[in-house]
Amino acid sequence: MSNTLTLVAGFIAKPGQEQRLRDELNAMIAPSVAEEGCLGYQPFADPDRPERMIILEEWVSSEALEYHFALPHFQHVARVLDEILAEPFTLRRLTDIPT
Repeated sequence: MSNTLTLVAGFIAKPGQEQRLRDELNAMIAPSVAEEGCLGYQPFADPDRPERMIILEEWVSSEALEYHFALPHFQHVARVLDEILAEPFTLRRLTDIPT
């Protein structure tokens, strides 16, 4: 059994901000996967509702995730998201189901 932490972060862009949201989420990939505790970081868009996007993330621990939240690239995107989202982003933290 793994002790990793999986996140699903959900975003809804304001009208006209869809491409900017895509660009900002894509810009987060390289610095995030370069972090020691990041196992995966991938944005996805809803093909039927272009304003809706998610990021699937996997981290080695809650501590690695908290470190991610403190880094400059996350702080930057958090400020931008405040401007371009129609509502606050959602964050679901998931762990493995014991077998």
